[in-house]
Amino acid sequence: MTPTRLCLAELESIAPSQRPRLDPRQLQVGILHLGLGAFHRAHQAVYTEDAVAAAGGSWGICGVSERSPRVADCLRAQDGLYSVITRADEGSSIRVMGSVRQVMFAQENPDALVGLMADPSIAVVTSTVTEKGYRLNPATGRLRGDDPEVGADGAGRPPRTVPGQLGWGIVERWRRRSGPLSLVCCDNLRHNGGTLRQVVLDFCSLLAPGERRGLEGWIEENVSFPSTMVDRIVPATGSQDLIEAQSLLGVDDRGVVVAEPFSQWVIEDSFPAGRPAWERAGATLTADVEPYEVAKLRVVNGAHSALAYLGSLAGLHLVSEAVRDERLARYLELLLDQDVIPTLSVPPGWDLDAYARSVAARFANRAIHHRTAQVAADGSQKLPVRLLGTIRDRLQAGAEPRWAALAVAAWMRYVSARRSDPGEELPVDDPLAGALEARLAGAVTPAEIVDRLLGLRAIFPPELADSEVLRHLLVDHLAHLGRFGTWATVEAETAGA
Repeated sequence: MTPTRLCLAELESIAPSQRPRLDPRQLQVGILHLGLGAFHRAHQAVYTEDAVAAAGGSWGICGVSERSPRVADCLRAQDGLYSVITRADEGSSIRVMGSVRQVMFAQENPDALVGLMADPSIAVVTSTVTEKGYRLNPATGRLRGDDPEVGADGAGRPPRTVPGQLGWGIVERWRRRSGPLSLVCCDNLRHNGGTLRQVVLDFCSLLAPGERRGLEGWIEENVSFPSTMVDRIVPATGSQDLIEAQSLLGVDDRGVVVAEPFSQWVIEDSFPAGRPAWERAGATLTADVEPYEVAKLRVVNGAHSALAYLGSLAGLHLVSEAVRDERLARYLELLLDQDVIPTLSVPPGWDLDAYARSVAARFANRAIHHRTAQVAADGSQKLPVRLLGTIRDRLQAGAEPRWAALAVAAWMRYVSARRSDPGEELPVDDPLAGALEARLAGAVTPAEIVDRLLGLRAIFPPELADSEVLRHLLVDHLAHLGRFGTWATVEAETAGA
């Protein structure tokens, strides 16, 4: 017998403790969100529902699926409802969410998306489209002006890229005099508010002069770009998660997402058209996000990427497997203590050592099946914000970034060998995959591989590419990874450290 599908009509059949904390039928849309993936549904959508439940407001979410209609179709069939399974080693809990009240597929009707962004009822536009969704040059943080898709959007076609959607949405809002707006990037970008602002301005500069005369001044006066820091581990949903959700709820939920218990959101409080009371849901509202942002990117995300590349090379498929191995656990400790933490300054009262120690415990959660391949994807976009800043700061301090350099060397081994030590194929899922392959063609020795990759200005700025200290570390690490394998290299590097 086919189980009943999760929907508004079935909410009464679900245990009260598992239902939304508000009546979804009464919630009007005030937030437009680009990137209706698992992370948004397990993070910002949860904070928003809790904020509205605590303080009220018309802050329902219209969620936009960017790359595929699958999620939009799924949630549309469920009246926007889905569940979040929170998993720890000691057990799981589940909760149905009701904050997503509308769904769209961006490519289905781009003009409707632009029109909605210009609607006066929308006061906040948030985004989680991953680093590559903003079409950035990672080394400069600016929009890639030579991107043909961005160029086509700028020429006036119905927009298909995120910069195009945001740019034309702002133009249409300006034309309609629809009032102020906040654009809130919730992706792991350095200075993500300022970066998003630059993306929008760079895109608007592509428009014909007659279409943008006065636009930049209007943006300056009416549009804010608050910086944020987001943190929660949200792995890809698998078939067993669907089965567990059905068992816990008694109905079929095909939109379920899984997350760890930990969650953090730090937000720059700059919202000219208002916002939900996210602080009532546990978010931190502040005038300066940067210290939190840098700490999270380098401590959590940097460590995650380091374990993903070393773990993948060693033949490990889950982050929890990697961090539970005593050799990689020791490496992680050295990376954080000797390379990362010395580069950070944090707000008063924040225990940075405790924050760093918590990372291993979070990654070790066996109930969260976070795949190393998933974390290893898009390395060209992630390295600059997760690891290269640490390396730059240590070099400027006159230190050798030995441990962070090993992580970058592991990435170089990953994209050049494309096989793990046991012989499994390693997928290179990266927007610069073609450039990486072309640059590495014919490179055999560690020195050739390092020099070819350091020459990619889209990843490595001149100050790092020209560093003899860094080059020596990378060549040495890469040679050892290739000759002796990951385990022997990590053991030799950490011995006596």
